[in-house]
Amino acid sequence: MTDHPLRPAMFHPNAIAEDTAKLNDALVGLMTGLPEWWNVGAENARQGRRQGRGPFPAPVFSPRARTITITGRDGNEIPLRIIAPDQPRGVYLHIHGGGWVLGGADMQDPMLEHIADNTGMAVVSVEYRLAPEYPYPAGPDDCESAAAWLVKNAKAEFGSDLLTVGGESAGGHLAAATVLRMRDRHGYTGFRGANLVYGAFDLSMTPSQVAFGNRRLVLRTIDMQQFYNAFLPTITDRRVPDISPLYADLKGLCPALFSVGTQDALLDDTLFMHARWVAAGNETELEIYPGGAHGFTLFPNRLADEAAARSEAFLRKVTG
Repeated sequence: MTDHPLRPAMFHPNAIAEDTAKLNDALVGLMTGLPEWWNVGAENARQGRRQGRGPFPAPVFSPRARTITITGRDGNEIPLRIIAPDQPRGVYLHIHGGGWVLGGADMQDPMLEHIADNTGMAVVSVEYRLAPEYPYPAGPDDCESAAAWLVKNAKAEFGSDLLTVGGESAGGHLAAATVLRMRDRHGYTGFRGANLVYGAFDLSMTPSQVAFGNRRLVLRTIDMQQFYNAFLPTITDRRVPDISPLYADLKGLCPALFSVGTQDALLDDTLFMHARWVAAGNETELEIYPGGAHGFTLFPNRLADEAAARSEAFLRKVTG
């Protein structure tokens, strides 16, 4: 059952706090005039993010992080970035965002440190292959391989085989797809919980994606179209369940926390996926953040602090 029913007041402009509105205006300003990644090339855009060019701050790398490498289903090497307490009580499989094109496992270390410190879990972030160099199914395959490896090796590696999973944006999509693949391909239904943060769950585009338009608030309609075309260059039926988890059989899945802001092009994805998760008979919780833009958890702001506390409380609860 949801513990947070939808209320119209959440979506009213008056619900947006002043500091959130100021952050959104700043984000629009930071993104205005930026070159498009599909014009400058994915690799140039990735380097720009690492240098702090654009709305996202340059990454801060944790001295606590270590990297191991496993072998993927294609024989490829998959780096796993690990930030863990001395005696983990469980493992959080983290999948980063970036539209399946940008981002990296080492680009949100402070957030992953916070999760490790506040949940007591080892955080394992997957360096999955990125499009357009490696389109679908390479990225989902790598996330599935990481999950399957943890099922077999988490106890020996971390002292606990209690597993959770989650991610942001494209990472939320890949986390949901991984839960489904592990059930359908490996017979594994042991995830204790899924922390799905403003994920994309319908890659044929929900109404909110189509209607968002060209306001440069992190994620526009054209951004989604370009990311999908890079990730799915030859696929026209984008409602295949392995591509769009919204259309999958969702029965028998783990508890999930769905989180999204009201100023996010992916708002409908979370609302629709949460409803289908409930209708499939799964435990689920929903958090709506008034005024939250796409990626709001990645910037220093009060709303991000609230979302972090909520996600960490969920992870503690499902592993308690």
